Amino acid sequence: MDKTKKGINTICTHEGNLEDERFKGVTSPLYMSSSYGFEEVDKKRYPRYFNTPNQEGLSQKIAALEHAEAALIFGSGMAAISTALMTFVQAGDHVAFQQTLYGGTYNFAVTQLEKYGISYSFTEGWSVTDFEKAIQPNTKVIHIETPSNPLLTITDLEGIAQLAKKHGLISMIDNTFASPINQNPIDFGIDIVMHSATKYMGGHSDLCAGAVVASQAHIDQVYQSAICFGGSLSDYTVWLLERSIKTMGIRVKAQNENAMQMAQYLEASPDVEKVYYPGLETHPEHALAKSQMHGFGGMLSFELHPDIDVSQFFKALRLIKPSMSLAGLESTVISPVKTSHALMRPEDREKQGIKDSLIRFSVGIEEVADLINDIEQAITKVKIATVTV
Repeated sequence: MDKTKKGINTICTHEGNLEDERFKGVTSPLYMSSSYGFEEVDKKRYPRYFNTPNQEGLSQKIAALEHAEAALIFGSGMAAISTALMTFVQAGDHVAFQQTLYGGTYNFAVTQLEKYGISYSFTEGWSVTDFEKAIQPNTKVIHIETPSNPLLTITDLEGIAQLAKKHGLISMIDNTFASPINQNPIDFGIDIVMHSATKYMGGHSDLCAGAVVASQAHIDQVYQSAICFGGSLSDYTVWLLERSIKTMGIRVKAQNENAMQMAQYLEASPDVEKVYYPGLETHPEHALAKSQMHGFGGMLSFELHPDIDVSQFFKALRLIKPSMSLAGLESTVISPVKTSHALMRPEDREKQGIKDSLIRFSVGIEEVADLINDIEQAITKVKIATVTV
């Protein structure tokens, strides 16, 4: 055992913290200034340069969590994704995107890239073979997402990394659903790791942020784009995010355990048609997920029986909140066709397998028995209302 290697909760709690040298407070002091001196200083600091004291401390913490050399933090997950993508492509280049993909990334590809003369394509599936087929002579970037939003498909990290290196491409992953607690793609050779830090890193449904993590050389390149695009994060939000990450390890572990139990319950329910969760042995990529993830995550999706109206089910819930985002302490559900993937064309959603009956379930830290009771009472209420009508 490497005694110099810190445990995950130790990294969450201590890495990148700023010292309160004057008052000896145990939390990082918050530096709210947007204007710093330029004479006789170690560096010229400015919030848009991503180098205020709080920004640098938080970036160090996130880099350590992802086993990387460096990181940058952004105002949102899409600011992180779009900045990273636009750093490594230019007019005439091509990007190969995974078929199962977050709706915001999909929308960015189909509405923005062609404006800049950048072509793109979506794979037929999410295997290494599917990506090999998608590579064109002008491909520069492979973009993957595993587990994917909202169907929890699993992509082979090591296989994609090797494929990218074989063809001299940049490999990128949206690691939001896994979080650094459950998956560290850089260990498998992936070049660029991105997060919507709004989700598991934030964990309390009260901030919006993003992160890009990579080698120092790649971060230096992303930085040159970032200072031009201006997607920096306010220091107050940086401070809140640093505070939140301190408990990410214990939060995510609890969510992993709850999600596994909820997936097993839903899979056995006669009122549920299908469950998507990589922790289930019935998941087609369960073995792959087990080989590259430390935990299976707090996210799952399921389809109710066709006779149960999804909208009425949402209205009948008392504890679980129908809500737009995910990964908070509280359990939430959404309809992807109405929210995260609403901007996709219906035919593209159908191609991905995103049905109108699909429910994305972000499992929180509540007692599992209470979550099960809430789902059962909601289903019962909808059934009674349907019979009455």
